[in-house]
Amino acid sequence: MTRPTAPTRVAFELQVKPGLLDEYLRRHSPVWPEMLAEIAAAGRRNYSLFLADGGRLLGYYETDDDAAAQAYLATSEVAARWEAEMSRFFVGLDGRPDQAATPLTEIFHLEDQLADAEASGAESEPS
Repeated sequence: MTRPTAPTRVAFELQVKPGLLDEYLRRHSPVWPEMLAEIAAAGRRNYSLFLADGGRLLGYYETDDDAAAQAYLATSEVAARWEAEMSRFFVGLDGRPDQAATPLTEIFHLEDQLADAEASGAESEPS
């Protein structure tokens, strides 16, 4: 039995400048409707941003083709305007936030491991 291809899960990290945190939050409540449409048109879905102490920002989205999504947004006039406005909010960022964020490495995903365990029929031992 062939398992359907899972979407690519992408997580990234950025650091919001502490003095600009309140304004950054206001800019995301709500995001421009045309920018939301561009994110969706690029093929990104289940997109979330999470804020930790000190302005540490974690982002997550799913896509079927992240390279194509990035290429789409790289040529989008709306995304270029949004990111030009957003770039000043971040510490140590060189370039557009969407393309210069630090990617995070996924090390665990529950559904993948459950599916692998079911497919192999093997029981794993607790660590």
